[in-house]
Amino acid sequence: MTKLSACIFDLDGVIVDTAVHHYKAWKRLANSLGFDFSEHQNEQLKGVSRVRSLEIILALGNYVATSEEKEKMAAQKNDWYLELITQMTPADILPGAKAFVESVREAGLKTAIGSASKNTMTILMKIGMDKHFDAIVDGNKVTKAKPDPEVFLNAAKELNVNATECVVFEDAIAGIEAAKNAAMRCVGIGQPAVLTEADTVVSSLAEITLEEVRSLSAYTPKS
Repeated sequence: MTKLSACIFDLDGVIVDTAVHHYKAWKRLANSLGFDFSEHQNEQLKGVSRVRSLEIILALGNYVATSEEKEKMAAQKNDWYLELITQMTPADILPGAKAFVESVREAGLKTAIGSASKNTMTILMKIGMDKHFDAIVDGNKVTKAKPDPEVFLNAAKELNVNATECVVFEDAIAGIEAAKNAAMRCVGIGQPAVLTEADTVVSSLAEITLEEVRSLSAYTPKS
């Protein structure tokens, strides 16, 4: 049986839901370019980098842009997104997230954030959870996007624990693949029919206990 030493959490969709803010910013950009961007189309951006998200949106709008124009667009989108997240409060924390993270820490286990977001610290400070994690590895510290395991492996390194002693909490398919590529167990946050590679799936952190997470140590992670 592998012991549990740490829990690593993705930010968006696990601790908070910033998807609506990303969507509003991307929609505003698309509208400024003369076409619309629907919530259904927005599903294609889940777990995808900002640059790739922009490419998808431009393709949907049949909009051709130079590299320089794309850089400006991505920066503009981020400015609009930052305007929205600076209005976030502790009320934006997803159900059960804060209580679960606190239960992990009270049990003497280490905690980390493993997120592609470059705005992680801003969000954590706004919701009052910046002191809840022993390590924060975000888009400013990694060069490879999920499903590459870099973000989670770096988190384990900062926590000074073995990768096999970590459980990841993720809401995106690419994130779950990244956890598996890091040889870590993974709890999916979302729909079981979608997050099929996770070791277990719950609708939110309110639906799982630390004891249930510990039980994942009793078997080998899915490969």
